[in-house]
This record gives sequence, structure tokens and C-alpha cells, in this order.
Amino acid sequence: MDDAGALAIGRLQKELADIYLLPDQASGLAERVADKAALAQLCASAGIPHPVTLVPESAEQAAASVRRLGLPVVAKWSRPWLVPAGTDLRSTVLLRSAKEARELYRRTEEAGSRLLLQAFLPGGPGRDWFVHGYVDRTGAVRGGGCGRKHRSWPRGAGLTAVGEWTPDRGLRAGVERLVGTLGYRGIFDLDFRVDPATGEHCLLDFNPRPGAQFRLFADGADLDVVRAQHLDMTHRPLPAAAVLPERAFVVENYAPLSAVRVLLTAGPASSAAHRRELAWHAKDDLAPAFAMWVLWCRHVTRRLLSRLRRAVRPGGPPTVPPSPPTTTALPTTRERAVADV
Repeated sequence: MDDAGALAIGRLQKELADIYLLPDQASGLAERVADKAALAQLCASAGIPHPVTLVPESAEQAAASVRRLGLPVVAKWSRPWLVPAGTDLRSTVLLRSAKEARELYRRTEEAGSRLLLQAFLPGGPGRDWFVHGYVDRTGAVRGGGCGRKHRSWPRGAGLTAVGEWTPDRGLRAGVERLVGTLGYRGIFDLDFRVDPATGEHCLLDFNPRPGAQFRLFADGADLDVVRAQHLDMTHRPLPAAAVLPERAFVVENYAPLSAVRVLLTAGPASSAAHRRELAWHAKDDLAPAFAMWVLWCRHVTRRLLSRLRRAVRPGGPPTVPPSPPTTTALPTTRERAVADV
């Protein structure tokens, strides 16, 4: 369910082959597509649009790259799974000066991989997209679909808080061309942003694993990418695709108003299941949603108390607020789906 796990399976594929049914993935391919420095080269070979990306070799080159790309600039570590926990380093940040680029480059050794500087593509309505799918034993893309990200957390970047299944034949065809060129097998989750200057979908990330919102693409036969892989690897037929356009995915704690709207307008259970997917709430298993709301209310209370203390004691030391819980802190709908399989 994360890049580190996917890469570990790729490296241990021979050792695991006698115990697990695994996609016949080429050695090292998962690591290549997850490496953001290699991704630009892979996109060029497959004719997939990608933001202009520079890899500086010194602090001064980093500053020069910023001047060449123009501000702001997106800075990424090529292998984000190596970024050490417990530091202020982040896998992706937005830089607003050449000085920031110099300072960040000097932390390359600490980050564990190369620094990339990428042209910034502004967000906006209809510009953030994601594509999920499963490449079966024959190389055909099964399950999944194209989706638009309406809301994200944090705002303007990060994970999907509200998404919608939005079929796009051109985007789907480009993804099929990419995975075919690579010889990729297994589940994938790709992130795109539309370049306002060209109107093209530019690939930002290739995740060789299920994405957090993969249950958005549970179709009319309740087939998602995890179940597609399980059926294919056990040599059982997959049901015909039954696309459900406009189906919604909502993470309740990151988009509470959207979640309430979904619940109030759900209608009959059968049609509601086709129209939306909540990340936490499921009628047949309420414990995860209950636990999530307990943790989230605790987080909000701490934030409010922290702000109150700063307001009462403006001269005191600043209080660092705790990080909000993520949808992976507890079993989510997608994890229950994996367990069910």
C-alpha cells in the first residue's frame, strides 16, 4: 500500500515467488517508475507530457535552475521513500527563491537521493487528475479509470479529499501506451496535472501500487483494481467493465461538508453504492469511522487549545501543533477490501 512496500516486493520477487502469486514484473521496474528522476526519461520515451525537470549537481546549479524555470519552483527528492522521518524534510515542497534552492540542495545527503527542480503547473478547477488500473498477465489494462480531483488535503496539493470518476479516452490511451512501453505488470496509480498553456495532461507521479482512492473505481460489478489482480492471478475470468461515471469518493475528515452532503442525498442503498464511496464510513463496519472521528476531534481540540495558549501568552514560546491523522492511520475502506480478498 506504499512505495516502500512495492519496492521491497520488487526486490524480493524471486524469494517470494514460491509463497505468493505476484505479477511478472521486470526486475527493478517498480523502482524506476517510482524514482522521480527517472520518470521524466520514461515519459519522453513513451511520448507522455511531463513538466520540465532539472537535476542540479551543485548548490549554484540549483539556484541557476530556479532562475531558468521561473518562480515558484517545485522541488522533489527523486526517491521520497528514503527521506528520513522525524525531520523537517518533505518529499515535495514549493520554492519561492534561489536561496531556498541552494539551502535545500545542501541537504541532499540527508535526504538520501537527488534533488529535482520542476516547472510549476498552477492548479485550478478540472486540472488535477489521477488514473488507476491493473495490467494483467497479457499486458491489458483492466479495472480502474480516470478521475478528477475536486479537493485535496493539504489544499492545492496532497491526497484526494473529494474525487470524481470522469472517463477520458485520450488520457486512458496515453496511460495504456506508457505501461505498454514499459512492459509494466500489476496495479498502478498515476497523478496528472493539466498544463494551462498547452491543455495537455502532464504526468507528475507514477505509483507502482494501489492509490488511496482506488475504491472510487469500483464499477457496476464491484470490480476494483485489487480484486482484478486477485482474479487474474488466480486464473479466473474478470467481469466485463461497467463504468460508473460521476461516482464520487470523499474522505470525511478532510471534506466533512462534502461527506454530509453525500450522506443526506444518498437515497436507496443500491443506488448510493454506485454514486459514492466514503473512505471511512461503511454500514457493515462502523468501527473505523468511529475511531477516525475520535482521533480527528482530539486533533481539532489540540489545535484550538494551542491557538488559545498562543493568544493568551503572545510572548511565550511557539507551540508546534501535532500533525493531523491520515487516512492510513486506521483500517480504511481500501484496506478492508484487501482483507476481504
